[in-house]
Amino acid sequence: MTETIIPPEDDRRARRNVAVLVLAQAILGSQMPMIFVVGGLAGQSLASNICFATLPISLIVLGSMLSATPLSWTMQQWGRRAGFLIGAGAGAMGAAICAYGLWTASFPVYLLGSLFTGTYMSAQGFYRFAGADTASDEFCAKAISYVMAGGLASAVIGPQLVKVTAESMVVPFLGTYLAVIVLNAGGALLFFFLDIPKPPIPAEDAPVGRSRWQLLTTPRIAVAVICATVSYALMNLVMTSTPLAVVGCGFEAGNAADIVTGHVLAMYVPSFFTGHLIVRFGVEKIVGTGLVILAGAGVVALQGVELENFFIALILLGLGWNFGFIGATTMLAGAHEPHERGRMQGLNDLIVFGGVTMASLASGGLMNCSGGTPQAGWAAVNLAMIPFLTLAGGSLIWLVLRPREN
Repeated sequence: MTETIIPPEDDRRARRNVAVLVLAQAILGSQMPMIFVVGGLAGQSLASNICFATLPISLIVLGSMLSATPLSWTMQQWGRRAGFLIGAGAGAMGAAICAYGLWTASFPVYLLGSLFTGTYMSAQGFYRFAGADTASDEFCAKAISYVMAGGLASAVIGPQLVKVTAESMVVPFLGTYLAVIVLNAGGALLFFFLDIPKPPIPAEDAPVGRSRWQLLTTPRIAVAVICATVSYALMNLVMTSTPLAVVGCGFEAGNAADIVTGHVLAMYVPSFFTGHLIVRFGVEKIVGTGLVILAGAGVVALQGVELENFFIALILLGLGWNFGFIGATTMLAGAHEPHERGRMQGLNDLIVFGGVTMASLASGGLMNCSGGTPQAGWAAVNLAMIPFLTLAGGSLIWLVLRPREN
């Protein structure tokens, strides 16, 4: 949604903003696959109990959840640029603290750095909304999709940087976090090229909008939030455990990095056409397709623990996330008014990343502590998807079959 209805011919500013945000996804976004590759492995080397190996990833997501509402409020008051610069600064600080934690072999310090990194992850989540801020109704879904497509480059840059930096210093993974600091410092400069006006100060007689509870109980918003949460949480649940499963099943960390590359490519390559598919077939069908593909990822993962199983399952996982999450984001963007934007978008990401936090916390326990072997743990992770896919699929079917309001 935007403050005013912008005719399609005036989308030049929106396209420029989308270009900046695509570059931000590519450069700054590279740190997330880097951290997801090394976070569990570093945590496993530092934690006294391997059940807590994925706790660093959980702290990142927790930090993202806690930052969502403050960042949304900041952007509502001072504009997108301010929020994105805060996010990049937090990303650099988090990486510096993590590097110090690795240097001193301190798991608590490493966890603290992960918590700061979560603020960057939260800020990155708002890139997609920023892409739609100055877009016309016709360009809105495509703008969101194009911004997400910026992750395509990060899918290649991030894991390849891990290969170069993971063992580049005496302390494993220390070089990776130093590279993350550089990415944040350089990438932050991009935001000075954004041209998104600050939201106007509302007049005294301006509409206040619906309360948070009223927004959440709006059927279309409720289903959008559920589907976004399930899509993102299940993607995180499986991806967080993947490096541990790959290495645990006898493969190399480099194999895990290649699998994550394939996964992140699958997350973002479809973004070049997801917006077009939404326009042509409708957002509900695209979200539903995403949920079906996520289920397919779980089925493939349960068939075996060969490299091809990991590759295919993670590619399907990325594709399902793309359709489910972008579709749900588009559904949400069209279900609230401009003056409700700050309230709803922050609330949405609070809920989404709350679910992702729970998923990442569960991931390590399911992987390392629910069976006697890595194979048993990997099976437990994928079986855990079933009830949540049922919830999201059921809610979407209910929305489609529900009589439309006039």
